[in-house]
Amino acid sequence: MIKVTVYKTGRHEYSGFDVTGHAGAAEAGHDIVCAAVSALVINAVNSVERFTDDETSCVSDEDEGSIEFRFAGRPSHDAGLLLDSMILGLEAIEDSDDSEPYIDIVFKEV
Repeated sequence: MIKVTVYKTGRHEYSGFDVTGHAGAAEAGHDIVCAAVSALVINAVNSVERFTDDETSCVSDEDEGSIEFRFAGRPSHDAGLLLDSMILGLEAIEDSDDSEPYIDIVFKEV
């Protein structure tokens, strides 16, 4: 199962997120749930890097299926919007009857 943990401050600003695990919905290379989650997450990370001036850190391990993404300070409006978009897509996957058993999204206040 893929576990997505989104970290938000008491002011409802993103501080980062973790994604761990593999969906296990199909064989490696044929798992559309894993591919969809990966595309959304990697695109969000790349978009924040390219389209904002936010300072971030990102550590990933492809074998473990993990990404740890953090903002160094307060995220910009644009960075927040990009993460909102990523989460919208992830929640659509989680809400799908076919994909729901393979992904879990939790929000934690930090």
